[in-house]
Amino acid sequence: MTQTVTASYGNILKATNAFDELVSEGIDREKLFLDKETNQLKVIVPEDIQHQVETILQRHEPEKVWALPYQDQ
Repeated sequence: MTQTVTASYGNILKATNAFDELVSEGIDREKLFLDKETNQLKVIVPEDIQHQVETILQRHEPEKVWALPYQDQ
């Protein structure tokens, strides 16, 4: 099952750094969504790499990280 993992950061710099690290680790840019107004980074990933993505997001000191099943709209 595909998951949407969201991380909320206290500032845009942390969110941008997390975005850049995910890209450098091979996550497709089309699966990353950076909301500069809310400082949230959303990543659409299959469950088998969810833990890896969450680990990367945690390195950048998010205020909160959560995952929900992805729903294509």
